[in-house]
Amino acid sequence: MLPKIRDFLHYPILTISGGDITPGSIILGIAVVFTSAILASIASRWLLRLLGSRGLSSGAQFAASKILRYSVVLLGILVGLSSMGLRLDALFAASAVLAVGIGFGLQNIAQNFVSGLVLLIEQPVAKGDFVKVGNSAGVIEDIGLRATQILTRDQETIIVPNSELITSPVINHSRPTPHLRIEVKVDASAKSDPALVREALLAVAAAHPKVLSDMGTEVRLDQCNEPAFVFALLVWISNPHEDLRIASDLRFAIEAAFRDKGIEGPIPERITYAREGLPRPLREN
Repeated sequence: MLPKIRDFLHYPILTISGGDITPGSIILGIAVVFTSAILASIASRWLLRLLGSRGLSSGAQFAASKILRYSVVLLGILVGLSSMGLRLDALFAASAVLAVGIGFGLQNIAQNFVSGLVLLIEQPVAKGDFVKVGNSAGVIEDIGLRATQILTRDQETIIVPNSELITSPVINHSRPTPHLRIEVKVDASAKSDPALVREALLAVAAAHPKVLSDMGTEVRLDQCNEPAFVFALLVWISNPHEDLRIASDLRFAIEAAFRDKGIEGPIPERITYAREGLPRPLREN
């Protein structure tokens, strides 16, 4: 029985570049690759704990563990192929010739693969960063070898090719600091006292618990034409992910402060003329 099993395991199924592939070599190669995947997972978790104890940022920990995992898996695949009976030197030579033929078809995949390595090594963006790509904004959840996953405020996952993060403009709100300055536009009647409006806006900003008062709050008068003055309240916040929520809070507070201080908003011109019973004049563009 054992001789038959041994003969079966050593029976040459295929010969490639002088190397015999047998059922036994296939089983050994699969076992090596499977073991390397387990070792890669263990090694990446160990590296995460080690780097975490050294105080490195979560983005750096993630990048280093990913690179280690990919390296161990790649080494396991090469050892597995060698265990199957494939001659790696002949395989590399054949793959180089084959790559010329299929290079154009795999150009995008290769570009995203290289871009993924650049993202993990250079870290222009990292896991946990709050970024804006095109019209979408969210937190980077994972950086793979082909694409990056971004989780938006609406809990939607956007799959962005790695090459787009390298070649296209990307706003990283988490680098060099997570602090973000937001701007809230406010209209007030042209009859209002600008100093009173400025005082009210500064008071609203100072009262909000998530506004960083130590970084400086600014009120600008952007326009002072009839029928309204246009002010801009600029404040700093510590979490860019909360910019829309904090801006909304400020608008609610500004509306209440204007009512309390008797600051009127602009009256639309069409309503003004309707109240006076006069026809609306034609305006030149």
